[in-house]
Amino acid sequence: MENLAQNHTSRREFMGQLGLLTAASFLPATVFGAAKPHFEISLAEFSLAGSLFSGKLKNMDFPAKAKNDFGINAVEYVSMFWADKAKDQAYLNELKQRTSDLGIRNVLIMVDAEGDLGASDAAARQKAVENHYKWVDAAKFLGCHSIRVNMDGDGTPEEIMKAGVDGYGKLVDYGQKAGIGVIIENHITISTNPDWLVALLKQVNNPYAGCLPDFGNFIQREKPKAMTMEGFRDAKVIHEYDKYDGVKKLMPFAKGVSAKTHFFDESGACTDTDFAKMMPIVNKGLSKNFKGFVGIEYEGGFMKMMGAKENYLDEDAGIRATKALLEKARM
Repeated sequence: MENLAQNHTSRREFMGQLGLLTAASFLPATVFGAAKPHFEISLAEFSLAGSLFSGKLKNMDFPAKAKNDFGINAVEYVSMFWADKAKDQAYLNELKQRTSDLGIRNVLIMVDAEGDLGASDAAARQKAVENHYKWVDAAKFLGCHSIRVNMDGDGTPEEIMKAGVDGYGKLVDYGQKAGIGVIIENHITISTNPDWLVALLKQVNNPYAGCLPDFGNFIQREKPKAMTMEGFRDAKVIHEYDKYDGVKKLMPFAKGVSAKTHFFDESGACTDTDFAKMMPIVNKGLSKNFKGFVGIEYEGGFMKMMGAKENYLDEDAGIRATKALLEKARM
């Protein structure tokens, strides 16, 4: 990881961020469409990845920050920030007690680096399935509705599909017994193709299967050479799918939504996703399915930590800017 030193916000940057957030609060509600929304706002832990990777913030303190700093009462965890604690009952007890005391809803756990559910080798595939069990169990204990998994493998799309129906299907069966959903995020490789992902979910055909549409992850890349952040960043782009069409196709199977953001203009609008166009799609899909959660996933802080030169807002300002857009979409 590149420079993790704290970046001090200048007075000019602070005033610019303040102005951005103020402008967002005055965007007319009509730009988001007339469909009555049915979602709550949650905070995805990766929005604070820079602070977590640097050690400034611990997973145990994430829920309190969500509530105290942002007024958000629902959280989505990321497994990598407490990977050695999934079976630690004392740790789980404390986390559950803290969130209960705060009045926080534990929504889901995003699980990474536990193996390929679509691996061609049956033994490797089964190992990946079993590696996820502990996260299903942790999610159940904490009161989450689902875990989020990645769908990857080796071979042709058809070969990964066949293996994925087996591997992912077995994990969904385990989740069903626990009453926990197992949902796939469109993420990096083959799952970024919404048509492929829909076909997989239709074949698995289980009410505990589903997806987590992510606004920013409709770019298909080659499988990373290394399972690191740098590896994902440097993976070659194969194809980019239309994000609005992709979310529309995935919403019938969605059990949550990841509102990913990177940049904002002076009016408070997100420049990488047009929320005025996207949120009516989300609202329409949610109104047909369930009252679910749309999670804030601001990646600018992480990108700054990785040494990106673009003018990203800091983590807190980016989270607040995204929240302002989602709040407007609920009016």
